[in-house]
Amino acid sequence: MPIRTARTAQHRAVRAITLHGLAHPVTLVLLAAASTAAARAWDRGHPVHAIHPAVAQRADRAR
Repeated sequence: MPIRTARTAQHRAVRAITLHGLAHPVTLVLLAAASTAAARAWDRGHPVHAIHPAVAQRADRAR
């Protein structure tokens, strides 16, 4: 569950950057939430690549 939360938070932050720009207050809040979620996943023992899979891993999952 922490990985799913971290990924969702990351996607929301990226959307906010696209819509509002990097300096917008909403974007900053969502970036903070994404970093907190990623840190919690890391603290629970999940590796970074579980949050940010490499291109090859994504291609393998798409098959």
